[in-house]
Amino acid sequence: MPYFAKLLLFIFCLVLLVESRKHRRRRWTSQLEVQRASHIYKKNHDVTKTWKGKTEQLLRVDDHDFTMRPAFGGPAIPVGVDVQLESLDSISEVDMDFTMTLYLRHYWRDERLSFPSTTNKSMTFDGRLVKKIWVPDVFFVHSKRSFIHDTTTDNIMLRVFPDGHVLYSMRITVTAMCNMDFSRFPLDSQTCSLELESYAYTDEDLMLYWKNGNESLKTDEKISLSQFLIQKFHTTSRLAFYSSTGWYNRLYINFTLRRHIFFFLLQTYFPATLMVMLSWVSFWIDRRAVPARVSLGITTVLTMSTIITGVNASMPRVSYIKAVDIYLWVSFVFVFLSVLEYAAVNYLTTVQERKERKLRERFPCTCGMPHSKTMMLDGNYSESDANSLAGYTRNQMVPEEEKQEKMVVHLAMSNESNSSRKRGLKGHVGLRIIQNTHAIDKYSRLIFPGTYIFFNLIYWSVFS
Repeated sequence: MPYFAKLLLFIFCLVLLVESRKHRRRRWTSQLEVQRASHIYKKNHDVTKTWKGKTEQLLRVDDHDFTMRPAFGGPAIPVGVDVQLESLDSISEVDMDFTMTLYLRHYWRDERLSFPSTTNKSMTFDGRLVKKIWVPDVFFVHSKRSFIHDTTTDNIMLRVFPDGHVLYSMRITVTAMCNMDFSRFPLDSQTCSLELESYAYTDEDLMLYWKNGNESLKTDEKISLSQFLIQKFHTTSRLAFYSSTGWYNRLYINFTLRRHIFFFLLQTYFPATLMVMLSWVSFWIDRRAVPARVSLGITTVLTMSTIITGVNASMPRVSYIKAVDIYLWVSFVFVFLSVLEYAAVNYLTTVQERKERKLRERFPCTCGMPHSKTMMLDGNYSESDANSLAGYTRNQMVPEEEKQEKMVVHLAMSNESNSSRKRGLKGHVGLRIIQNTHAIDKYSRLIFPGTYIFFNLIYWSVFS
């Protein structure tokens, strides 16, 4: 038993010794890790995790009144501006405005935001700090709608340098007014401007200027529009005066757009020209085919009216005449005149047939002559008509009881009668053209196309 008790005591002491060594080893390892973490913490010190009293705040925002501009009471604070244009989204002729997305950046110095730094590195903040400090109150003149993008958070960046210089950047989409002149539409060029200005501070308090002159405007080479060719961008600046508040610095982003004409050639000019040419087809249709010529004329007139209405529906209601209006209305007049031409031909044909019918009733006995060869003695007969009447005597053509009331054609083949007949024909050429309805269509086939081609030459030479 004593031997067994001694063995148990030895084992117990051995276990205590092992546990004591393990405990000392764990404590030594913990102290080593604490020292190592302390070394890393000192090496990468994060100021955001330190306790911040008012005197230890890096920017000392709460120590100053940021409702006033920097250097209040002194000279005007210069604020530089530059713009990077991301996209030119749309141009609306109906609303006379444009929409663009851009990065707007401001540069100024505020000594109240200066902080000590051994590395001279800037600090970057998001939009939450903007509400606590002073920033320029720039707005867009003549803007209709504008907003700052907020996906996934407000697209605002504030960068502060140790010497107090500040960079303030925003991503904005703005829709602004553009005064357009449509007198040469669609062969026109438009110049639009986006204007920036301080809302509250006059030129005595804030001097707004382009930071790098014309280099202050950067554009993406991929910017394009479906209906316009972007010719150039440039910047300008000037003073704007308001009678109630004074003078303000105003910055301008100017860009010139030239309209693509090919779309309007396909949608407007070619259809209008084809309708005019289609109206000329009626000149080759028989004048007795009344349904064909009338339906063709009415169809072309209604089609031209539809084209004019469609063009004006996509345009603002301006009070002056546009270039496209001149072309369309002249084309409409040509189409309408082709309808009037057939109305004249039809009327003269009816008058001529009425006269021939009366003549046949007045001279019922033609003695074998065709009705179309019977004429009154008015000097308006052709040589072929005269030759066809040769050989017929006065007694054969007219009854005896009407000899005292009417004069009829008595034809002889002598040289004297032929010469007098030719003199009568020369004196009534104009009346023969009117009476001969085929001649009106014949001359219209040349006059209408020639006049329309001449109009096109003048139109495209003036507006191109």
